[in-house]
Amino acid sequence: MVQAKVQKILNWPPPRNLKSLQSFLGFENFYHRFIKNYSKRISSLTSFLKKYSCFPLNEAALRQFHQLKEPFTIAPILSHFDPSLPTIVETDALDYALGAVLSQISDSGKNHIEFDSHKLLAAELNYEIHDKELLGIVWALKRWRAFLLSLPSSFEVLTNHSSLQYFMSSKILTCHQPCWAEFLSEFHFSITYRPGPLATLPDALSHWDEVYPEMGEDFISNNPMNYQKIIKQDEIQA
Repeated sequence: MVQAKVQKILNWPPPRNLKSLQSFLGFENFYHRFIKNYSKRISSLTSFLKKYSCFPLNEAALRQFHQLKEPFTIAPILSHFDPSLPTIVETDALDYALGAVLSQISDSGKNHIEFDSHKLLAAELNYEIHDKELLGIVWALKRWRAFLLSLPSSFEVLTNHSSLQYFMSSKILTCHQPCWAEFLSEFHFSITYRPGPLATLPDALSHWDEVYPEMGEDFISNNPMNYQKIIKQDEIQA
């Protein structure tokens, strides 16, 4: 992020109406994939994007507005993707959301390439947890398909759902799984079970349950992709 944009964020005054809030979140959202816990950091602010919201911002939203500036200006430095390095995809799923982290192992240790999160569509909310966890893997591999297909060797997928280790060899599939299995067959990877408490990053990214009850199912179905749709001015009516 260039210095001019950093200073612009630091000097940004608190939004006083819907349009100014849309403008602020639109700018910040450009960098959302590179910021851990992004969706959680904007939850109070996004509540003011709903129709008939009253300004000025309340104390919680105003505090979140000021706190949100700092992570964007001192965001963790992400590494460039290197096809020659061992690669790891970490995924997690909760009731309402998916989270994933793309990392690589170098001589200096584990380097993060990208973070991302995805709110489940209305139909996906009804999936069994096994299918939600599997969907998390499918979604992450679609998200980083170009990177992962460029690898000359196998990469590792870490999940906290132990039965997924055997999915690719399973002969019994649910109605959702055949097309997922076909897609996953494009990649050369192994699935490794990692207990939930160790899945800190993807778990944090998938913690959308604190946001969802405030928004409702209509919000889920209309805005499935990390709020990107709602912060466009032509998508929200004042």
